[in-house]
Amino acid sequence: MGEYKPITNDVSVDVESGTVTKIDERKKSIRPAQHRLVSLDVFRGITVALMILVDDAGAFIPAINHSPWNGVNLADFVMPFFLFIVGVALALAYKRVPDKSDASKKAVLRALKLFALGLFLQGGYFHGVHNLSYGVDLSSIRVMGVLQRIAIAYLLVAIGEIWLRNDGDDPPVDSGCGLLRKYRYQLLVGLILTVIYTILLYGVRVSDWEYEIQDGTSSPQYYYVKCGVRGNTGPGCNAVASIDRKILGLQHLYRKPVYKRTEECSTRSPQNGPLPVDAPSWCQAPFDPEGLLSSVMAIVTCLIGLQFGHVIVYFKDHRSRIMLWLIPSCFLLALAFCLDFFGIQMNKPLYTLSYTCVTAGAAGILFAGIFVLVDVYGLRKPTIAFEWMGKHALMIYIFIGCNLLPVLIQGIYWKKPENNLLKLIGI
Repeated sequence: MGEYKPITNDVSVDVESGTVTKIDERKKSIRPAQHRLVSLDVFRGITVALMILVDDAGAFIPAINHSPWNGVNLADFVMPFFLFIVGVALALAYKRVPDKSDASKKAVLRALKLFALGLFLQGGYFHGVHNLSYGVDLSSIRVMGVLQRIAIAYLLVAIGEIWLRNDGDDPPVDSGCGLLRKYRYQLLVGLILTVIYTILLYGVRVSDWEYEIQDGTSSPQYYYVKCGVRGNTGPGCNAVASIDRKILGLQHLYRKPVYKRTEECSTRSPQNGPLPVDAPSWCQAPFDPEGLLSSVMAIVTCLIGLQFGHVIVYFKDHRSRIMLWLIPSCFLLALAFCLDFFGIQMNKPLYTLSYTCVTAGAAGILFAGIFVLVDVYGLRKPTIAFEWMGKHALMIYIFIGCNLLPVLIQGIYWKKPENNLLKLIGI
């Protein structure tokens, strides 16, 4: 055991390991210094910056906008990256759980707060940003959304981290196999969720359905979509949308589906444009990209991030951490391309298995790279802006991603709504 020698009044160093410790004078004890994982903040900040970029520039640069249906573009990595980060953070937050019941109650409360915030911000309250009309029509409020999906994934993965861990007879974790053995029940849950999703996606029969479009200026227009199929992964007759329509109701789904930019639905594809003359009947139907069934695989992404977080908790050697991140990340990427080749295409709206693998693998490699640059080599100055954004991610998302900033800018005016701050600064 190394001898601790003081170097200041409250700090000492182990001469063998070089570990820095702090001496608590009040308790007369020595405790390890706590170091914040900066790379996690930087990764979160990069994801926020990516979200802002694709939201603002995606309409002009189709290559970075969300893919209209099959395929993966830059914007399609934003949501899985957030979920991956939540998983990593949960592993650090719950590495010690003295009271499982109390921790579970706090996790439920946090998830409910986040879900309620998402329901308020994305449920339709700011539906009239351009004409300054706000409010919620409960008959057509959107139930799901980005924050709601994160809340669901956070809750279930947090409960799994609190209760599904072997703290008893298992030997100490000193290898990747030991880590898999310790958290085998969490991995089993991930496998079960994947199997359930796959069975429902390819096994549920989608019946014919109809919807109406009402613009308020004329009588409603009714559209009939003929399906009667099983295992279809197209925009009109997939099980993901069918389950959302039956459980949530058409009126509670997102009304600007991404497939409006497909060649079948837009003359300017992959951008928004007028409907072609022979457009399919489903082109204007509501579809929620954060729906119920697709959120099952979002939970799996969060579980993958949780396992990456466990590496930080149990392995202190940088080389071991990086190898234990890169190996499964490369495996996930290889599996994703194999699945895509054999017909399980990468699809963000459906959150397919191949999409789960490719985004989780990319997140793992990016996180490992950021960790090396920021936490190993200490290159914090070039990433200081991302670090700040990562620490204030929710605030930035609310103000920019949920239109709160435009509301504040346009909502302050002189006598007439058009005399707002935008006009004052010449925009």
